[in-house]
Amino acid sequence: MQVKSYNAGNVGTVEFDEAPFGGKVLYRTLKDAVVMYQANQRQGTASTRGRSQVKGHNKKPYKQKHTGRARAGDVKSPIWRGGGTVFGPRPKDWSYHMPIKARRVALRSALAGKLADDEVVVADLGGFDTPSAKAARKVLADLGSPRRACVVIAQANDALYRSFRNFPGVKVRTATDLCAFDVVGGGLIIAEGAALEQLAARVGAAPAAAGEGGDQ
Repeated sequence: MQVKSYNAGNVGTVEFDEAPFGGKVLYRTLKDAVVMYQANQRQGTASTRGRSQVKGHNKKPYKQKHTGRARAGDVKSPIWRGGGTVFGPRPKDWSYHMPIKARRVALRSALAGKLADDEVVVADLGGFDTPSAKAARKVLADLGSPRRACVVIAQANDALYRSFRNFPGVKVRTATDLCAFDVVGGGLIIAEGAALEQLAARVGAAPAAAGEGGDQ
């Protein structure tokens, strides 16, 4: 198939082999991977103090009867101002992990969906030797100023990262760190050719034998 290409300010098309990415989007596996990523980002630090943790004494504030007031056991009661919280949130670890093969299938499905939607650009980004927001802005402008974009590079490049980091909705990932969540929420995928080759090797679908189907 043909995908968009970007080189030295010129936008064109280039032949691209989509076979390693399967071409089939497994939506359930993709959704599971995205939900897992979001759960792993939760800090789980919300905390409230219960009846036994708030400051106060255990002495009965006033006698049980003949005061005209509701009976009370201590000042730490949840119905009193400053008392403990009933069933409030406590620190919790929300993280969990899917099998690595399932995460690989999810990433492959996400990339297959982007290819089908014509949202992948093969770009030459080798000119970022020093940080330059102006050069990064030109790249985005030449590609139609997408509201969201994910720049995928083969090797970590601090100059390129610092060039794109201040643009809202734009993130930079290496091919080894890219996950399904980055692809699904990334908008336009701007990837180096070498990065796509790394992704193909990382998530490439094995060719199906005669009479066999693909990934289920």
